[in-house]
Amino acid sequence: MLWLRSIVFYLSVTLIALFIGGIAGREWGLTFALVVVSLTCLFHIFNLHRLYHWLQNPQVDNVPSSFLLWQEVFDQFYTEVRKQKKAKERLANTLDRFLSAAEALPDGVVILDEYDRIEWCNPASCDHLALNRKTDTGQPITHLLRHPSLREYLKQEDFSHPIVIRTTRPTEQTLSAQMVPFDSTRKLLLSRDITQLERVQTVHRDFVANVSHELRTPLTVVGGFIETMIDMPASDAQTRETHLQLMYEQTQRMQRLVDDLLTLSKLESGAQVREEEVDIPQLMQLLRTEGMGLSQGRHTVEIGKLERARLIGNNDELHSALGNLVSNAIRYTPAGGKITIGWERRDDMLCFTCRDTGIGIAPEHIPRLTERFYRVDRGRSRNTGGTGLGLAIVKHILHRHQAQLCITSEPGKGSEFAVKFPATRIIE
Repeated sequence: MLWLRSIVFYLSVTLIALFIGGIAGREWGLTFALVVVSLTCLFHIFNLHRLYHWLQNPQVDNVPSSFLLWQEVFDQFYTEVRKQKKAKERLANTLDRFLSAAEALPDGVVILDEYDRIEWCNPASCDHLALNRKTDTGQPITHLLRHPSLREYLKQEDFSHPIVIRTTRPTEQTLSAQMVPFDSTRKLLLSRDITQLERVQTVHRDFVANVSHELRTPLTVVGGFIETMIDMPASDAQTRETHLQLMYEQTQRMQRLVDDLLTLSKLESGAQVREEEVDIPQLMQLLRTEGMGLSQGRHTVEIGKLERARLIGNNDELHSALGNLVSNAIRYTPAGGKITIGWERRDDMLCFTCRDTGIGIAPEHIPRLTERFYRVDRGRSRNTGGTGLGLAIVKHILHRHQAQLCITSEPGKGSEFAVKFPATRIIE
């Protein structure tokens, strides 16, 4: 222990001084003791001076060195400074990781002080709120925001719920913003891009509205006929039979709609299906036979180019998708027209093609054809028995097979639907 070693040192000096005084006289003993004590004081003053200068810049690399008691003191300082340096490095690393994580967040984060001045913000918040990290730090947030609804939200100081902000520059964007106090003075302003979520909700609302609309008409027709038949005389058998036939057609229409909805839901769920080797040439013959049956002699249905290559995929899904393209061609081609299907090579890829001489499609409609319930001509589609979901089902099936649907058409001259399959699925 330091204090015990100091006592031993000074006791030793005292004993030596007494010994010298006993031999050489009191004056020599006192002189010896005074010299030793003076040298000791100078030694301590020198080391205190070194310690004082080191404390002006306490680095682990420049800790003084000495001997005896002061070396132990300096060693203790060295140990403590090293511990503090390691703790500081750990804290700095933790802070760097926190800042890196905050920088990478897709959500905007703005840290505000007690006067609502910006202390820090991440890149996402700059994109959402049009902030500048270099020039806006230290500025009151209310002086910089360009969104009136957000400024009003901050003034009201009711932060129990987020608000929705819609912007148009530089792109259309919908944001959710909320203020979150996180200590006695500071606050977090959080922003999130909910554009995609809002689009999904819009699609969902449109989907429900479209399904309701599609089912309302046949249900209204069936209900009306049932009321008519209740009041109809039993002797009017011919009218009753006509009404029953129309009711049957409407229920079939509803059944097709429900079946297509279930198919679409199954495809969108992403459920895995068994893949196998599909004999496309044989499937082409089946599609032609089914097309001729649907046409009932009103069209010419033939097979054009027919490669012998086969395909890896799900036979039932491919039959459904390609058959849908053939049936659409027949429905939208006037009597006497021609439908040609093919399995041919294009640009080092194998393609299923379906060409018709039908009414054609205007260019502005082509990008939206695979949307659910989108129809170029609603009245004609219903009259031909379409549900508005066929091409949406085709799109999902082809996506599962990594295939691409290409549509070319000209009003009055017909259309071509080409399905391009990747080389990885082709078996020569």
